[in-house]
Amino acid sequence: MRQQPCGSSLYSQRKFVLPAAVWLCCCFVASILYAASPQGILPAQPAKSAILTRITSNITVDGLLDEPAWSAAPKIGDLTQREPVPGAQPTEITHVTILYDSDRLYVGVICFDSEPQRVIGTRMERDAALGDDDRIEILLDTFHDRSNAFYFATNPAGALVDGLVFANGQSNMQWDATWEVRTRRTNEGWSAEFSIPFKSLSFPSARTTWGFNIARNIQRKLEDDRWSGARLELRFLQVSEAGEITGLDEISQGIGLDIRPFLAGRWLHHGADGDDVLTGKPGLDMFYNLTPSLKFTGTANTDFGETEVDARQINLTRFSQFFPEKRTFFLEDAGVFAFSNTNVTSFAGIPSHRSQVIPFFSRRIGLLSGEEVPITLGAKLTGKIGRTDVGMLNVRTRESSLATEKNFFVGRVRQNLLRQSSIGVIYTHGNPASPLSSSTVGADVRLATAQFLGGSRNLALNVFGVKSINEGVSNRDGSYGLSVEYPNDLIEAEFLWREVQQNFQPALGFSSRRNVRLLRIDGRFSPRPKKFLGLRRVPIPISYTRFTRLDNGEVESWDVFTAPADWHFNSGDAVHVNIRHMYERLFAPFEISDGVFLPPGEYRFTRYRLQGASAAKRRLEATIDWWLGDYWSGHANEVETTLLYKIPPRFVISFTTNQTFALLPQGNFVARVMSWQVNYSASPFLSFSNLIQYDNDSRNLGWQSRIRWILHPGNDLFFVFSQGWIQDPSGGFRYRAEDSKVSAKFQYTFRL
Repeated sequence: MRQQPCGSSLYSQRKFVLPAAVWLCCCFVASILYAASPQGILPAQPAKSAILTRITSNITVDGLLDEPAWSAAPKIGDLTQREPVPGAQPTEITHVTILYDSDRLYVGVICFDSEPQRVIGTRMERDAALGDDDRIEILLDTFHDRSNAFYFATNPAGALVDGLVFANGQSNMQWDATWEVRTRRTNEGWSAEFSIPFKSLSFPSARTTWGFNIARNIQRKLEDDRWSGARLELRFLQVSEAGEITGLDEISQGIGLDIRPFLAGRWLHHGADGDDVLTGKPGLDMFYNLTPSLKFTGTANTDFGETEVDARQINLTRFSQFFPEKRTFFLEDAGVFAFSNTNVTSFAGIPSHRSQVIPFFSRRIGLLSGEEVPITLGAKLTGKIGRTDVGMLNVRTRESSLATEKNFFVGRVRQNLLRQSSIGVIYTHGNPASPLSSSTVGADVRLATAQFLGGSRNLALNVFGVKSINEGVSNRDGSYGLSVEYPNDLIEAEFLWREVQQNFQPALGFSSRRNVRLLRIDGRFSPRPKKFLGLRRVPIPISYTRFTRLDNGEVESWDVFTAPADWHFNSGDAVHVNIRHMYERLFAPFEISDGVFLPPGEYRFTRYRLQGASAAKRRLEATIDWWLGDYWSGHANEVETTLLYKIPPRFVISFTTNQTFALLPQGNFVARVMSWQVNYSASPFLSFSNLIQYDNDSRNLGWQSRIRWILHPGNDLFFVFSQGWIQDPSGGFRYRAEDSKVSAKFQYTFRL
């Protein structure tokens, strides 16, 4: 390994011979496998439709489906297998019946199973990740705009999972609605009974037809069955390919007003001086449907004491880290404010390009330097006017030791076009960290179809432009770009070009990297061999990413990523072998770790990855991810391991480590993040979670214990305990107690 003086920023031609040859050989082998594969592109099928049954009798939501109305109403039709054999009949029978009255939509599902003892349901808590389980998923496109939808899901353990789908595939799974579901295991399989109040949904008052889709996953078989859009090219969240339900007459949202008062308290013990601080406050959240499709959300004296703590990260790059939003008020209808595809990660198996351009990032409001800034008032208007999505947000923060009293505004309008396309604008105003005036304006266009080349393939074009308007800055303060995406099952491809100028700094947004021009080309060929070594899928990806500096025109970094082996087995297990050739040019010294400075210059290095992952259906899941090889001016091993043990359906225990062991001429270092999590669910309505995290950068050991008790959907009690310790500089197991915090919050919803 050698550091070279600044000069040519490209590999010599021979550096590409080996990866190119490997990739071509893999394509040749995969082509042979594909010749024997049943895969192939199925023709587009007409969307399914079902007429709903209106009832006047009562339904008791208990998972039994034993009321006469369930047996008297017609089923909506059979599901179709999407995986592993597209277009085939499912291996197990599923009956779906939909009823409604003036106040609620009822969905009853009977999942017959020839081996009921093997049905998998490992998680029970609210908003659990159901990827390991058998499950039922539902989409409700209440506006029938083929772009936005409400998402509901459950598993045999009765977990309540919900979310919002927007932009025909993006999702916000942190959103919570007031609804019910109950499940039952039987000698013939399992059943689920959903009850969704119309008060929890937005919809046009005169529309009697909604978009609808439902899917069943049989985890032990890795089988995916769908009612509509059962093609490998289509993800379930592609609302445009859903079917429809008709006959929704005389349904009511009532007044459309939810009033949610809350009482929050907090006790804080300062470890440094032993002082105790006890605070408490009342507050109010309100939700009002101004029209059946336009909702006002208000908050006063806002409290986020129940929010889960962020996952620890150690940043070994030169660029900003991204932490997702977790606060309820900002997550409600967050999809309305989503902009282009500038925060969408690459398709599976390809490293992220780490170049987000987000005009509005809600964590800029109410948080500063990792500390909470009190929010006095917040108001939000979200919904639709015809085919136009509208979002307006105004928040007032209180004066604190971190900042003066401030006001923030965000406006977003997106006009939906054709079936999957749109054009929109966004505007933000406010600067949380400075008294100077700051605004951001932007526009985006998306042209997309799921019927490209014969009506069976996805294609999307995205174009955007954004400008930050900061007081004292007059030029080179914009970002713009375009992307072409071809996200299909057999062949996936992406072309991405983006420029982020030197002075682009959206005060209420996020930009991880500035003064660069990005070029990225991705491709992946994913044949599905039939009965060959137990393989289910053999993706063969290749990716090229390049960042060029705008101020001097020189290449700042690039990498070429390939995967000689990326094997996914019918058992659900997977093995990956990756090669990543990287180039980095430092124009100034870079402190990669405390006291370890990399000097300016060019760095070329090759990283190798070995990964093994056991199937999610197993009670014990294990994943090991090992990157090795050259690293900057030296060598490094990066090892990430995860162990997950499930005691269905109440306990989930996990242990994760992410460690980098670097040996560089400028100095050696170890970056270590460790986390332990123990979750217990007494029922779908009472859960206990415990998260312990440690990183050797801050030397902080933190513990958060969180209890959530749902007395009734919409009425919640939260209790959160947090404790921190600082490791002694000498290392080892000597720690000094830091701050302790106990937070409690009770909220009650009145629905009118």
